[in-house]
Amino acid sequence: MNVRRSQARISRHSGLSIPFHPHRARTRVVRLGLTAGLMALFLVPAVGSGWLQGMAQSPKLPPEVVRVPDAIDQSKINDHQAEKQNFDAANAARKKEIADDSSKLLKLATDLKAEVDKTNKDTLSLSVIRKADAIEKLAHNVKEKMKLSIGPN
Repeated sequence: MNVRRSQARISRHSGLSIPFHPHRARTRVVRLGLTAGLMALFLVPAVGSGWLQGMAQSPKLPPEVVRVPDAIDQSKINDHQAEKQNFDAANAARKKEIADDSSKLLKLATDLKAEVDKTNKDTLSLSVIRKADAIEKLAHNVKEKMKLSIGPN
């Protein structure tokens, strides 16, 4: 009954007497939806990528910044990398020497303390003075190695 009423409304308002078929109307809506979906599927990426390219344009850089490095530049880059590796290796060796010297300092300090504990308060032996001198020299060397940093200027 609703179908007949809607058919009557269409014919009254439009002046056309086209019969209303609900199945055809549903088919038209489905076709229209599919067409719109396919258009969106193909047009949105094309429009979107163009829009994104327009939005994300990189600033114009001078040609000397953008150019590809030639053989001389490539050799400079390689030399710089080799130099950096050498500096890293020298720094690692320096750190190892500092660690070794620090362990020697600890051993000498404990030996000195043990010898000082053996002597009485009025006398110091010659070996105690020599050990104290060795500790002082080694501590000075460790301090200088810690100040020294090997690296590119």
